[in-house]
Amino acid sequence: MTLTVLFCVDPLHPRRVDPHFSREAAAVRDHYGEIALIDHDALRRGDVEGAVRAVPSDLGAVWYRGWMVTGDQYAAIATLMKRRGTVLLTHPDDYRRAHELPGWHDTFAGLTPQSVWRPLAPGQDPGDLNELGELVRPLKAGPAIIKDYVKSRKHEWDEACFVPDVKNLAQLRDIAAKMIALQDDYLAGGLVVREYEDYDGQGEARVWWVDGEPALVGPHPDSPDVEPDPELDAVAPAVRALGCRFITTDLARRRDGAWRVVEVGDGQVSDLPSSVDAMDLYAHLPVPD
Repeated sequence: MTLTVLFCVDPLHPRRVDPHFSREAAAVRDHYGEIALIDHDALRRGDVEGAVRAVPSDLGAVWYRGWMVTGDQYAAIATLMKRRGTVLLTHPDDYRRAHELPGWHDTFAGLTPQSVWRPLAPGQDPGDLNELGELVRPLKAGPAIIKDYVKSRKHEWDEACFVPDVKNLAQLRDIAAKMIALQDDYLAGGLVVREYEDYDGQGEARVWWVDGEPALVGPHPDSPDVEPDPELDAVAPAVRALGCRFITTDLARRRDGAWRVVEVGDGQVSDLPSSVDAMDLYAHLPVPD
């Protein structure tokens, strides 16, 4: 069978791949694969039919590589395409489990900073001081990171990400409220509070896992010219226990030398650094039987 990948369409040229993914689409074609196009903008508007209108029927099993979508959006396109004979190789339950921190956190316990979370809708208040105090009770006193289920506002570090002392509930509430406001309609899932860990500042490694095995070890998109060499022996069992076919783990070395899992993500929506040859990834994606 043929490797088939769904890419996001270029909003300005509806017959082309979004320029951000053009080199990956070229790698698929070089691998004698096929591509089809999804309209990500239509999906965000809630127009699922419009989002998959250009996807041919009866494509069989396919991978998705594109911009992030919510768990609900992913499930919607999976359901509609399945009726048309096209099946996403990552099941919607697996997508949500890898994409959102509550889905993977406990599987990686001991390998990632301790975290707590609560579901929130976009624009919702993070809670009063008593509610937040109860939320962060399991965390030790000291610095913490605020984020949603998927992303942080690390570029607004002081105002919407870093909390000097998680037990300072008034400050915690202010920073959480700022993060929620800045995320606006893009708030994913709710509020996450993570214990802060001090890393060595040498950059993160992004490891791409296919069927429980490390297919590609490379830099994180934020530091594409850095080539860390992470230790994976402790991470691999957790990846396999998670049970998702195609995921990424972002690893950083703590100042005490321990490699830590900073984030887990679904491989379909994890960004591939510009310094990595796309063929190095697509050569490892299995072709359906």
